[in-house]
Amino acid sequence: MHTLLNIFHLGIKEIRSLGRDKLMLAIIGFAFSGQVYVIATGLPQSLNKAPIAIVDEDRSPLSERIANAFYPPHFLAPAIIDQYAADPGMDAGLYTFVLDIPPNFQRNVLAGRGPTVQLNVDATRIAQAFIGNNYVQTIVNGEVTAFVQGHRMPASWPVELEIRTLFNPNLNSVWFGAVIELLNSITALSIILTGAALIREREHGTIEHLLVMPLTPFEIMLGKVWSMGLIVVAVATASMLIVVKGWLGVPLQGSLVLFVASMTLYLFTTTSLGILLGTLARSMPQLGLLLLIILLPLQMLSGGLTPRESMPELLQHIMLAAPSTHFISLAQAILYRGASFDVIWPQFLALLAIGGVFFLFALSRFRKAIGSMA
Repeated sequence: MHTLLNIFHLGIKEIRSLGRDKLMLAIIGFAFSGQVYVIATGLPQSLNKAPIAIVDEDRSPLSERIANAFYPPHFLAPAIIDQYAADPGMDAGLYTFVLDIPPNFQRNVLAGRGPTVQLNVDATRIAQAFIGNNYVQTIVNGEVTAFVQGHRMPASWPVELEIRTLFNPNLNSVWFGAVIELLNSITALSIILTGAALIREREHGTIEHLLVMPLTPFEIMLGKVWSMGLIVVAVATASMLIVVKGWLGVPLQGSLVLFVASMTLYLFTTTSLGILLGTLARSMPQLGLLLLIILLPLQMLSGGLTPRESMPELLQHIMLAAPSTHFISLAQAILYRGASFDVIWPQFLALLAIGGVFFLFALSRFRKAIGSMA
């Protein structure tokens, strides 16, 4: 009971200390509100108001038909320019796409000669360039086919593919981006808060006060772990209900209680990692550099931004040792597909095992660090 009281009061001390750090509070508030909204809505998977110019050297009904096929919301109204204005316009960043329709285009199409159309793309606008290339090709091919056939009847195929889109029927990228960004914020803030809490003790000189008290390294470390984890759980749950579900309108399919329980277990791992980094770093700038090395692989290779199946097989096996891989897998199963515990229990056990290893290693390192200070 004495140990539990020490851990409880040490955690309350950490919460009060964080409450006086206005900059860290502002970072927490933005990470779980504005940042989730900006990332979810700022990276659309569909083309939106892309600037396009058309060099019409044919001046035929077909070329005019193609020009009229580009309209909002995917494209801005196309600018009709001559070939001498194409390169300066792209150099100035006025157009993302410049479509050059050659002379005698309609005549060659009707004669079956297979003419080519040149599409210049400003690849510095990577999101629009990657998506818009297929949009332009589809529009041009569709207009040429309809012009030649004289109607827009779809071609008949011997096999009809019936598509059923599950869990996100409208293919709304906001539903995916909001949840993934929230998970990334949970990972980043839990590591930052615990690492910063330890460094704050060292910079303010209060770590020496703790050393002269009848406290063990286990109690000091666990006090930081549970307090910072509790803050992240509370803020992340509020963000899930207010920002993701309320503000962005993302339908959450599964049990919020099961997700919070999984998040709590995950935070046991990441807060231990934060303590470990806090023992390695001597200042906040050093902690920031260590975070770059740790956070980028955790966020990019854990299956949140890209499917794990598309990664090299060796990398897939290596990332099984990362807690974020299992957390993102079970979070997607719960929040997107409404999975219950009988589905996500392997990831749950994996988090428990990885968390235990991280905690014991961080505690060993923390004891050595405390001993060197003493």
